[in-house]
Amino acid sequence: MLRMALIGCGRISPKHVEAIIENQEIVKLVAACDLVEKKAKTVADQIEKVIGYRPNVYTDYKEMLKMDDIDFVAIATPSGTHYQITLDCLNFAKHVLVEKPMALSTTHMKEMVNLARKKNLKLGVCFQNRFNPPVQELRKKLESNAFGKIFYGTISVRWNRNEDYYKQASWRGTWDQDGGVLMNQSIHGIDLLQWMLGSKPKRVLGLIKNMNHPYIESEDLGVGIVEFESGAIGIIEGTSNIYDRNLEEVLSIFGERGTVKIGGLAVNRILTWRFPNEDSHPYMNLSDPDTVYGKGHVALYRDFCESLMKDHDPYITGEEGQNAVQIILGLYKSAIENKWIDLPVEFSTEQMKRWSF
Repeated sequence: MLRMALIGCGRISPKHVEAIIENQEIVKLVAACDLVEKKAKTVADQIEKVIGYRPNVYTDYKEMLKMDDIDFVAIATPSGTHYQITLDCLNFAKHVLVEKPMALSTTHMKEMVNLARKKNLKLGVCFQNRFNPPVQELRKKLESNAFGKIFYGTISVRWNRNEDYYKQASWRGTWDQDGGVLMNQSIHGIDLLQWMLGSKPKRVLGLIKNMNHPYIESEDLGVGIVEFESGAIGIIEGTSNIYDRNLEEVLSIFGERGTVKIGGLAVNRILTWRFPNEDSHPYMNLSDPDTVYGKGHVALYRDFCESLMKDHDPYITGEEGQNAVQIILGLYKSAIENKWIDLPVEFSTEQMKRWSF
């Protein structure tokens, strides 16, 4: 039985609670922490109601980290705080599972990975959509070379975020704590795209606009092109301007012997599945999840716990977690400099504060 703590009990925390409940035979939540005590108490109340024990409640995560019996910490705080909290947890000798994006700076990401390696601790990143059953089916086809040569892939994130969403938390839509639709809403899809195209990104070209959210600093529309070392091309479209609710997240991969399109609300249902003598798939009939966050946290937690119990890398390591952020930061740099940007790049969202639309 692994003992864990949760730092951050806000919008995404119900998915962590769900994962803890579904994996209760191998993980126990011993502490819940949030700057707003009421939020941490709500998490503790739910665990007590469903499982029958009550986690300790904290408002200061550094005090919480003094507990000796915490094996790992899940970090579900605002994006701009992930870097420092991760370092603090690692320095307290705790393994870390951090929400996306793992950081907003290429330098910070490297520091996180290097410290985890130095301390011999696990660092996992919450890209839970990699565990979606249709996504796993696509991955199997890629790993078996069923597509042959990959030509290109696309990711389209067509969601809605209104003014009320941004009013709920002052950090949202800011460059120093969040970024825009590429970094916040589209990063899961960008991670899937780069993972499926399967080789290092070589260069990127990006364009960002704020078309409908004048009360935030960052973009609400982002488009980009990623050229990979293999020659494959990735095309990115992300927006939070879709009227009047979330529409879809669609990942498409095109190769010489295969075409796959996965869509639904959150890349959860196969829409097109074409290979020689294969023109359909049972996962075409799956239903949408309740939210865009999907159900992947349950499998993500199980994998991370098993990586600790069996001492192997988690499915999504800190090294892997950098890739999508690296692409997005490259797209931001490209947008403000109006040119192709070679990767890897040294950049952070902080540098966007000196630029305006």
